[in-house]
Amino acid sequence: MTSDAGTWVVAALMVVAALVIGLFWITWFRRDHDEAWLPEGYETHEAPFVWTDVPLAVLLVAAAVLLVLEEPLGERLALVAAGALAFLGVLDTAYFARTGMFRRERDGLANLGVVSGVLLLSAILLVRYL
Repeated sequence: MTSDAGTWVVAALMVVAALVIGLFWITWFRRDHDEAWLPEGYETHEAPFVWTDVPLAVLLVAAAVLLVLEEPLGERLALVAAGALAFLGVLDTAYFARTGMFRRERDGLANLGVVSGVLLLSAILLVRYL
């Protein structure tokens, strides 16, 4: 098991991200999306991303555990997760920008926080393990 504090911090960030992803989808599917300001087709657009985000959450946890155990596969999985995070972060950024979802009255700060966090974790993983 690693004694490197940086590895523990990165692993913790990965596990927290996985938990946030899970909580997001649990709450997303349990509420109505009837706000007048939501873009047309919002639910149809968003719902399929559960199929990318859940495997990503599992990947983040697996990579975190392997990193802490100092298994070489952990770094490779962390880079795969970084790529997935970057893709999803850029995709969400483009969608939010195109549909006005960064405006304050449309939960813009929360949406900005989501994409910023996703892209930041991607960058941390890329810088640390490339």
